[in-house]
Amino acid sequence: MSLFDLQGKVVAVTGGYSHLGTAMCTGLQEAGACVYALGRSEEKFTAKFTEPTDTLRFATCDISETKSIKACFAQIAEAHGTLDVLVNNGVYVRGQDPLGLSDDDWAHSIDGALNSVYRCIREVAPYFEKTGSGKIINISSMYGMVSPDFSVYEQSPGFLNPPHYGAAKAGVLQLTRYFAQYLGQKKIQVNAISPGPFPNAKTQEDKVFVKALAGKTSLKRIGEPEDLVGSVVFLSSKASDYITGQNLVVDGGWTIT
Repeated sequence: MSLFDLQGKVVAVTGGYSHLGTAMCTGLQEAGACVYALGRSEEKFTAKFTEPTDTLRFATCDISETKSIKACFAQIAEAHGTLDVLVNNGVYVRGQDPLGLSDDDWAHSIDGALNSVYRCIREVAPYFEKTGSGKIINISSMYGMVSPDFSVYEQSPGFLNPPHYGAAKAGVLQLTRYFAQYLGQKKIQVNAISPGPFPNAKTQEDKVFVKALAGKTSLKRIGEPEDLVGSVVFLSSKASDYITGQNLVVDGGWTIT
């Protein structure tokens, strides 16, 4: 089990107090890492993590601004002398109507789900190059691989999977492959995780919608945030030292049909 031990590793998780980010941060900490939950609101962080410790901390980071990303990574590296793993989990999008999105909503969402990932990769790479190692884990989505099944959404008109989200997440997968190749000679690994149906607590209030989501999976259930912990720990650890440019799909079997 020492292959999965993250003792001494420093991990940064963008969107660290989000629905999925909270479980990722907790799991990485339990594996021994010193984890930084990155985001814009320390108040939201403390609401999720009521007892921050020396191994689970908050760091201010607005992934829409290069200046903020630079300052965040510099702060972490200065405090620890290293930064070992970056999990690109943060995202911001707006608008749902497939043919009714404004230009501003489209651009905002592509920026929040794709451009922000590039910014973080670009700004963390020099730290990894300096130490001669590093791991980047990009959180994509099954909707970066397959189109939505609109019969699921027809059962709950309040939800409609927008095109900019899937297009951006497909782009994240290409960024993963590109930088795995480009940074591989510098011993920097880049991989992706594509979650399937992981609706947040608010969405789960619509029982009809959740039942329809679960019915599309082979396992006949929606994903719980904890279902992603093993994948994140694995790709952060020595157990994945010869893996790069890959996409680990955690979708309960949705995309195999």
